[in-house]
Amino acid sequence: MARDAPKQYSLLAGKPMLWHAVRAVCVPPVSAVFVVLAPGDGQFAGHDWSAFGDKVHPLYCGGETRRDSVYNALVAMTSSVDPEDWVLVHDAARPCLPPADLQQLIAEASHDTVGGILALPASDTVKIAAKDEAGIARVAGTQDRTFVWLAQTPQMFRAGLLMRALAKAPGATDESSAIEVLGLRPRLVAGSRENLKVTYPEDVAVAEGILERRA
Repeated sequence: MARDAPKQYSLLAGKPMLWHAVRAVCVPPVSAVFVVLAPGDGQFAGHDWSAFGDKVHPLYCGGETRRDSVYNALVAMTSSVDPEDWVLVHDAARPCLPPADLQQLIAEASHDTVGGILALPASDTVKIAAKDEAGIARVAGTQDRTFVWLAQTPQMFRAGLLMRALAKAPGATDESSAIEVLGLRPRLVAGSRENLKVTYPEDVAVAEGILERRA
């Protein structure tokens, strides 16, 4: 994002990006929202979270990677969360999660023996790349996009299962990949393009447009 401040505190439609991400999941039947922050985070307390009542609980235990942050949070939550409770892991960089997508994930994953994730079937042609002798990226093949889905968040699994999976998958890039290490196959729940991940500066205008249109 090439910004001085942490991305999650960038303003979108007058509120921090993190505020919109919290609002997206701070809805029934979610009973509590644990916000995982860096140990030295000094900005969270300076923002107004009163709109969410007593549902929001900051945890200053973030790690070097997403996997570390989620694992540390699960450990910190053990006194509040039963191993059989469902947990939704959401990304602060996805502030535009549509309510219908969240409810669909909860409806489908809660009846699944493993759990599930929001994901988007690939619509573009997917190329496999390889570099030639000069270091130039070239097409090495074409992947059948029928089998390609782009992972989103939230990702929903039982707390105990997810903790065990993350303990065995230190290199996991998302919760699903950790669950897969256990030999399990999470359910894919079709999401939408509105649930974009704000990654590049041009994504900010798109996200603001979505949020302002909903307002």
